[in-house]
Amino acid sequence: MSDTWLLRIGILVAGVILFAAIVWFGKPRKGAQGRRVEGKGESGRTEPTLGAQIENDLAYDTEFNDENTVQSELDLLDATVGMTSANSELGRRSNDDFDKIISLYVAARAGQQLQGPDIVVAAEKAGLTFGHMNVFHRLVEAHPERGPIFSVANIMKPGSFDMTDIQALQTPAIAFFLTLPAPLSALEAWDTMLPTAQRMAELLDGVVLDEERSALGRQRIAHIRDDLRAYDRQHEAPPLTRSPRW
Repeated sequence: MSDTWLLRIGILVAGVILFAAIVWFGKPRKGAQGRRVEGKGESGRTEPTLGAQIENDLAYDTEFNDENTVQSELDLLDATVGMTSANSELGRRSNDDFDKIISLYVAARAGQQLQGPDIVVAAEKAGLTFGHMNVFHRLVEAHPERGPIFSVANIMKPGSFDMTDIQALQTPAIAFFLTLPAPLSALEAWDTMLPTAQRMAELLDGVVLDEERSALGRQRIAHIRDDLRAYDRQHEAPPLTRSPRW
């Protein structure tokens, strides 16, 4: 066999090996991580996930959806309502009764985390006060005794911000919680919380999400405002009835 044929056979064999390698390494791996979609858990309840509808630059961190790591909304709320802070009573709710929760998130962008020191600086610039349960609160100006208009917690368990180790703190998102009734009307409280979340997202280079962890758009904002306007109408004090004149 001539050297030319040997060379051709060698090139053919190399091509077959290269093609096989491309096919093999191009196969999807079992267990590879990707975007989660909405699905029902064991309890049958639909769990909110980041989903494909979120902006492409949103941080998709599996910790954000890890039930063993991330606080649920009610867990976070229980933490801010039901326990006693050893450090401060600022932001403690005078009444633990509520009938509605409005929540927002500020999440880090893709491949990033929110850093503890940056969160503290952003919270201060946004007018928040660090207090009860080691989380941040927006208080009624000149009337802190009325309790928080809304609170801001860490999405990662246990939900608080440990100031003794704040330099090392990293989190994929922070959560904003407004419980109704609040010290202000529902619509006023929302109009206080939304700009604060937007301001902190700007300062932290993050993204504002709604309660389903979807990108917060104008249509969703308008829907929330309509809902809270209706809530305020339902909770208005009934008009005084006048005695009939005889």
